Amino acid sequence: QLTANAVDKGIYRHYMQKEMFEQPAAIAETLEGRFVNQRLLDNTFGHNAAEVFDNIKSVQILACGTSYHAGLVAKYWFERLARVPCQIEIASEFRYRHPVLAVDALIVTISQSGETADTLAALQEAKRLGAKHTLAVCNVPESSLVRASDLVLMTRAGPEIGVASTKAFTTQLTALMLLVIAIGRRFELSAEMEQKLTAELFNLPARVEAVLQLDDQIKQLAEQFSDKQHALFLGRGSQYPIAMEGALKLKEISYIHAEAYPAGELKHGPLALIDADMPVVVVAPNNNLLEKLQSNMQEVSARGGQLIVFMDETLTAEAHENMQVIKIPAVANEIAPIIFTIPLQLLSYHVAILKGTDVDQPRNLAKSVTVE
Repeated sequence: QLTANAVDKGIYRHYMQKEMFEQPAAIAETLEGRFVNQRLLDNTFGHNAAEVFDNIKSVQILACGTSYHAGLVAKYWFERLARVPCQIEIASEFRYRHPVLAVDALIVTISQSGETADTLAALQEAKRLGAKHTLAVCNVPESSLVRASDLVLMTRAGPEIGVASTKAFTTQLTALMLLVIAIGRRFELSAEMEQKLTAELFNLPARVEAVLQLDDQIKQLAEQFSDKQHALFLGRGSQYPIAMEGALKLKEISYIHAEAYPAGELKHGPLALIDADMPVVVVAPNNNLLEKLQSNMQEVSARGGQLIVFMDETLTAEAHENMQVIKIPAVANEIAPIIFTIPLQLLSYHVAILKGTDVDQPRNLAKSVTVE
């Protein structure tokens, strides 16, 4: 529901800026009432969710755009944390390739609006192919996607007016972690890991608030992009989809051509693009992939590339002439994708301001893609 408060920018210059700073409250709202005595309730997904979750053997995610990036992170979580087989596909592709569906798969669709035409059509195709169980992750309770799904997890982000998604994305990730917990405990998610994830989720609003305090620092960093036409984003593991989301945000609102790659693919082509006019943004949390990521960073630096590195504050890599480091408050690896998306949102916002674009209504784009 649009309220007077939702359409009032208040102290903020743009809706996107307001919505970025609403993320701690939005995430808290996503979590509100879902737990009893620190345990996630199955019925938060629907009255018969427990029965459905007891009988599924895998997960198939369908989504578009930013929601697809959220689903990619969820695939890492499902398989790494709980050993739940998980496939993900862009909804518009799923529709046309005559896919083979696992008999006992849970079809998970993700859409902020619940009206994304390709996602709705992909859901109908999955049903036509015999899908028995469907779940929607959505922000609009009365939407077509919610009505067409057996189970529902509302993200409760509140109205998002800026075309470039911010709080809808982080609340989707939060909601998907809830789904990973609910399904994962029926597979190989240990009780200890469930407790850890629950504690991390409860701490998440405060962690996001802390990252938002880096706004002024990132605003200064954005000046490096003011005369650039291209940018490269690198990540590994569950941070690769976050690199993809960072590149999409920069494209959408600053009109800079940006691409994201898994860092290990750098030598397989993108390295040819690296020069002083191609800034490279690296998402480098403190995890077991860091050593290889650092070698990628050295390859970029040796070729005169400008590196902008968002890394865990516990790491020791120091800035030098070709590398700027933004330290992100330390967080558990499992939750890191949610935290590391925040500075990339802030970066794209401040670059767009410098470029003088229409941040809330970028050219050629619509908030909800209701046509095919």
